[in-house]
Parts: sequence; structure tokens; C-alpha cells
Amino acid sequence: MGVMPARAANSPVNLYEKLIGSDAMDRVCLETPWGETYSYSGVDECSGRLANLLISCGVAPGDRVAVQIEKSPQVVFLYLACLRVGAAYLPLNTVYTLEETGYFLGDARPKVVVCPPERREDAAGLCRGHDVPHLFTLGCEGNGDLMEKGRGMPAGFRTVQVSPHDLAAILYSSGTTGKPKGAMLTHENLLSNAQSLVQAWGFTRADALLHALPIFHVHGLFVALHCALMSGARMIFLPRFDAAQVCSLLPRATVFMGVPTYYTRLLAIEEFDRGKCREMRLFTSGSAPLLTDTFEQFRQRAGHTILERYGLTETLMNTSNPLDGERVAGSVGLPLAGVDVRIAGQNDRPLAMEAVGEIQVRGPNVFAGYWHRPEMSAAFFTPDGFFRTGDLGRMDGEGYVYIVGRSKDLIISGGYNVYPKEVEECIDCLEGVQESAVIGMPHPDFGEAVMAVVVPRPGATINYEDIKHRLRDRLANYKLPKLVAQSLELPRNAMGKVQKNRLREDFLPIWMDFVKRK
Repeated sequence: MGVMPARAANSPVNLYEKLIGSDAMDRVCLETPWGETYSYSGVDECSGRLANLLISCGVAPGDRVAVQIEKSPQVVFLYLACLRVGAAYLPLNTVYTLEETGYFLGDARPKVVVCPPERREDAAGLCRGHDVPHLFTLGCEGNGDLMEKGRGMPAGFRTVQVSPHDLAAILYSSGTTGKPKGAMLTHENLLSNAQSLVQAWGFTRADALLHALPIFHVHGLFVALHCALMSGARMIFLPRFDAAQVCSLLPRATVFMGVPTYYTRLLAIEEFDRGKCREMRLFTSGSAPLLTDTFEQFRQRAGHTILERYGLTETLMNTSNPLDGERVAGSVGLPLAGVDVRIAGQNDRPLAMEAVGEIQVRGPNVFAGYWHRPEMSAAFFTPDGFFRTGDLGRMDGEGYVYIVGRSKDLIISGGYNVYPKEVEECIDCLEGVQESAVIGMPHPDFGEAVMAVVVPRPGATINYEDIKHRLRDRLANYKLPKLVAQSLELPRNAMGKVQKNRLREDFLPIWMDFVKRK
């Protein structure tokens, strides 16, 4: 069994107390485009009421709270309330289907589920099926019984002290084989990474973060939110990314975090120029590779060089281009303070500079393992405690890391991870399908998009447009193939493994013609 990462001393701590400091209580924490404003003391009171509500439901340290709701300030209050009671926050993408959501509830066994009011009936059925005792609703405008019942609770709450390696959140990360697995993130993981990023990116209370990211994954929830809260900064909190709205609000902000798709869409707006960015000090990009062309176009139009960084659900942030120093196009930068990064070859042996191998990471940011999967967890760690990321990369003589590929054929479309095996399994269940292969293809807006190559059963007639329609009830929209093509067989190597690199090459002309027509 591999050695798990070293942990800090078991002294009581709670991430919440590091995020909401007593010296920032009178400052504006969060504001919305429609005029709502919350001070840090207001956030403390709202989260305190919800923490008392959770306690009244019997939520204890370690219990899971599953949340599948649209972005709003109230979601932030709920997340912080979970931290305060020591519960594990479990955010779920709002576009997951009932089948997908049911799997997560069955695996995590939460004590509380929160859903939008319009989905209450479906959610109630899932809760009954998985023995979830408490269901609340919360709408994007703060409506629903969660806040109604919370308003009847006391605002004061004494935050529960926990161990640094107690569970703070579970985020599900699919693999290319098998079912999605829950990455367990501890208070120490989140705290150490937030402290490193605040220092690396120079966050202060003078900053105003324009927050347009979703908050059901690491980027929007832990990277953006934690940097602002820990530094006492102000957030302009948008319900979703809208390029025109972001462009209009940039003069009021100092920091913006996005995925490459956000930057290509900003560049498509005629009004976006240096004048809009006059107050900005930092643009960061992550969750997907940033094309060099986008990097250069943005520098010319905005007068700013995008800072690219690299992270994973299991490790949070690992590397970053420097705030002060050269930001290299195509590189995800240098290891963050306290994080060890190496490029390893066979038998996990470190490779020489510029050699391509697996990126491996060790540090307090690295997760505690996969929920209820100890053997799988151990297999992802080397004997000396490095996490095997599965990403392929190289490191230059200055220590800059470059990602050159992804093992297991992970597709990142618009910043969202798409795991081919999950989509393939759904396609293979359809009538008339013998087998399928799902590949990522270049897309001018999303970076990558999903394409499926299907082999029909002998004598079967398949409507390939109908395949996309039939998958809609089983898969989130970003996982759906944009194009489905037919092949008589899938190319395989001597070991019988499908050669997806050949599929990408063979179908590239068809794909490019499809993209052009769209």
C-alpha cells in the first residue's frame, strides 16, 4: 500500500475561521448585479442561521450535505454553514440528470439534500429511494424553504472545531473506467491551498473579484471564493458568465478568473479593449489548456498577460505562472509554495529536465483519498507519497511545467471534464449499437468538444442524430456528442486497445467540415 501524504499536527482548526476574519466584518463581502449587498458580518450571520438549521436536522461532523442548485449568494452561505458544523459539502452540477444524481446520493449517503423548488418532486423520490432524511429547496433568487426556515434560527453560532484532516468537502471526479468517485478534501487541503494562492497572486482587501464561474467545482468554489474571502476582498457575484455583462463590469473589478472559453468570448466583443481593463491587475485561466493564440490576442487587446495555472479536483492548485515574472505561453507555471511537483517515468522514477512523463504531486493540498475506496486511493499514490495525476508533462530548466497530454483520454470541454467511458457506456446500451468510441476534437469556443464514433450491429439501421436525442435524459448537456459518425470497425493495437489517436486523425476532416457548417 502506498504511503499517503504527510498531514499536519492534529490541532483543532476550522477553515471557516480563516476565511471570515474578525477584522473584515464591516467590509462589503459580496454584491450582485441586481443591487444586493452583503457585508462580512452579514455573511457570518446568514451562515450562522443555516448552521443552526443543519444542527436542528441532526447534522454532525462528517455528515454529507448534497447541494444541486443554481449559483446565488445563498449557496455561499450554505457552503460556509457546512464548514461551521463540520459537515462535508457535496456540490453537484445542476445539469446532472436524475439517473446521475441518484448515483451520487446512493454513494455518498447524505443527511441533507438541497435542490431547486421546481425539482422538489423528483428530488423527493430520489431521497426516499436512498434514505435521505432531509430535503430543502433553494431557488436562484433565494426563494425556497431553506432560507425560510433559516430565518427562524439564531444568527449566532459557535463554529465547531475539527481536526485539520477532517472532511470538508467531497467532489466527484469520474474516471475513464467505472463509476464516478468522490475525492475527499480536508480542512487542511483547502486551507493550505487558499493560503498559497493568496500569497502567490497578491490578493489583498483592496481587490474586487469579478466572480463569473460556477461554484459546483474546484475553480469557482475553492480557488475564486477562498482567495476573496481569505484576503477580505470584495466579490461582484454573477449568476453565470455572460461576456457582455463581464465586459461592462470589468472597470469595477481588479481580478477576473476564467476558463479559456471565457477569454475567447470576451475577445469576440468589439467593446472589449484596454479601457475596459484599466482597473484590472490580474486575469487567471484554468480548468482547460489555454491556446497560445488566445494568450497572444488577449495580451494585445487587453494589455494584460493571462496567468495560467494547473490543478485537479484531487489536488486543488499545483502550479502557477508568477504574478511578478515571466508568464510563459503554453506553460502552467511553477510549483506553488509547499507543493512538490515532479515528472516521473517507469517505476515512478524522476526524469531529467524536458523529458516527458507523468506529472506527480505531493503536498498538503493533496486529497485524503476516494470516498469508500481505500484500495483505489492507495493505488494512486507512490511509495514516497506522490499522487499520480495521470497527466503527461515536462519541466524545463527554469522549473516551468508544460502539460503535453492527458492519459485516459480525458476531454475538457468549456472547462468541464468529460470522461469518454461514461458516454460510451450510454451509447453502447442503445439498440443497434455494437460498440462506440468517444473522442475530444478541437473546437474554437470550447477548446475541445465531444465526438462519438459508432459501430452498428450487423444489419442494424441507426439514426445518428437520434442518438444525441436519446442520450439527453442520461447525460448532462456538455457530455453529449456534438457529432456522431459511423465506422465499420474501430482501429485497435496488438493488445486490442482502441487507438483513439487514429480516430482523431481519420475523422478530423469530417469534424472540421462539421464545425465550419455550424
